[in-house]
Amino acid sequence: MRGPHFHDYHWLLDEQATQIFAMTDVMAERVRKLGATTLHPIGDIARYQRIQDNNEVRLMPEAMLAELLNDNRSLISNMRSAPELCARENDVATTSLIENWIDETERRTWFLAEICSG
Repeated sequence: MRGPHFHDYHWLLDEQATQIFAMTDVMAERVRKLGATTLHPIGDIARYQRIQDNNEVRLMPEAMLAELLNDNRSLISNMRSAPELCARENDVATTSLIENWIDETERRTWFLAEICSG
């Protein structure tokens, strides 16, 4: 990330990364509480990921933030389908977590949309 907004964007991306990491940790703990196995090798992550990596070396900040906005929108869409599965399993605890994650992701999306609209 380069440019006149480097500091602000850096803090924004740090905050978003912290939130996403926290979601991942809680999700892994929930999987273990249910007696299942979490993802192990990095190949598992690649096999199951729905949002593709961008390996561009030089990406303009505006393009990076627009891509992050779209990624967050995709994440919301994916998470919205999960409560139905949880309901079939009578798993209200996971549904509750997902509802909070949707709210957090909507907040990130809103921030990014405001930045990208300027």
